[in-house]
Amino acid sequence: MLNYLWIAMLILGVMVGAVTGHMQEISNAVVTSAQDAVDLCITMLGIMAVWTGVMKIAQTSGLLQKLSRILEPVIRFLFPNLPKDHPAAGYISTNCVANILGLGWAATPAGLKAMEELENLEDERRKNQQEKGRGKKLSGCVREKGIASNEMCTFLILNISSLQLIPVSIIAYRSQYGSANPAAIVGPAILATAVSTGVAVIFCRIMDRKQRR
Repeated sequence: MLNYLWIAMLILGVMVGAVTGHMQEISNAVVTSAQDAVDLCITMLGIMAVWTGVMKIAQTSGLLQKLSRILEPVIRFLFPNLPKDHPAAGYISTNCVANILGLGWAATPAGLKAMEELENLEDERRKNQQEKGRGKKLSGCVREKGIASNEMCTFLILNISSLQLIPVSIIAYRSQYGSANPAAIVGPAILATAVSTGVAVIFCRIMDRKQRR
């Protein structure tokens, strides 16, 4: 659907430019925008390489594992039905740490692995339910195949709200486009993402309790 919207906007813009006699401006904008896009990609590539390297160093040195352990009580609170020492907990913690540091691209692999482990957990619950042959729901609200569990929904919402202490991408964008103080966005970004994450946590807890009832 989004592709159709972009195509429609481009076609409409060209048509309006042709009707109003601004085709030269459109041609210039195409060339300039293409150059800006390449420059931005090169800038983001450098920043991504630096921070991904920092993330790798943190992982190798054990810092990432320590941060994950600090987040363990939070993970237990947000995912009360997640078994203790389940592999998904480690991936969820890693994903949260990466997002907090503003490394969305580094958080993606851990997020995918977390979803995979949560799906495996749901499959195990479903299998146990079938073996017992009862219609009673087990801990975690077992669902049909292909339907996301409460844990999966909670993780997705948290990943989208994404509390960030260092909005690396936005700082890079502001720097690329000549901002006098690219890091000035840090304070508002922390406030905005803290509010969005807080709302996400409250929503997840309310929906979890509603599902239990």
